[in-house]
Amino acid sequence: MARERLTCIVCGRKFPRGQGIVLNIGGVELDFHSKRCALKFLTSLLEHLDQDQLRRAVNETVREFEEARRLREEEKRKTII
Repeated sequence: MARERLTCIVCGRKFPRGQGIVLNIGGVELDFHSKRCALKFLTSLLEHLDQDQLRRAVNETVREFEEARRLREEEKRKTII
């Protein structure tokens, strides 16, 4: 059985489906053979976005992760007697 092969959009390397990183953003499938290629693409993408919208999105995401971390820490404290 032949496995479907994807092509990394950053470096062009081919890899089998199930390996690498596949992101679906806005209905567009983005295939990366490694986290290094994915990070390179996402860094470039962030540089092309409107800075005001990006700042708001970053602040919202940071608050979301800080809240999740705070809740995890609170749960740990509650279980220790």
